[in-house]
Amino acid sequence: MLNLVLFGPPGAGKGTQSAMLVEKYKLIHLSTGDLLRGEIAAGTELGLEAKKLMDQGILVPDAVVIGMIGSKLKQNPNAGGFIFDGFPRTVAQAEALDLLLASSNTSISGMLALVVEEEELVARLLNRGKDSGRSDDQDENIIRNRIQEYNAKTAPLADFYTNQGKYKAIKGVGKIEEITSALNEAIAAL
Repeated sequence: MLNLVLFGPPGAGKGTQSAMLVEKYKLIHLSTGDLLRGEIAAGTELGLEAKKLMDQGILVPDAVVIGMIGSKLKQNPNAGGFIFDGFPRTVAQAEALDLLLASSNTSISGMLALVVEEEELVARLLNRGKDSGRSDDQDENIIRNRIQEYNAKTAPLADFYTNQGKYKAIKGVGKIEEITSALNEAIAAL
């Protein structure tokens, strides 16, 4: 089973690249935002708990998110693997994910991190903001804050996966096809 953590700062191209990886390797894309919205829409117990917290402006606890991921794993026992997008975000979440996957006799195959310089990220996000209508992609200060938060929270995760021999940095600048090719080479080396 191929289980990938796709990481990169906002604007690194995770969405574009995850779509290509899902198609090529027949993976199930797990985005925590999509999972939360799906569980809430389905009215599941976890979804109702998450909605109650979100309505109060409280972050959904790791245990709830891990529960949703566990539910998705159980719903797809014959999957060829999963691509985790936006999760884990902390070492505690990575440790919980490792335990969850171990209970299903699998593990993270690799963490693929798209590396892009901050000025390029800002330019990409401001450009995306022109079309997306997302207010957080239209304000340079907000964009820089998002990038700083990503860098602060992700550095320990890079170390966590490096210590497991699973961290692969991929240059996230260039033609989409070149980046996809570099990701495929990293996956082949896992």
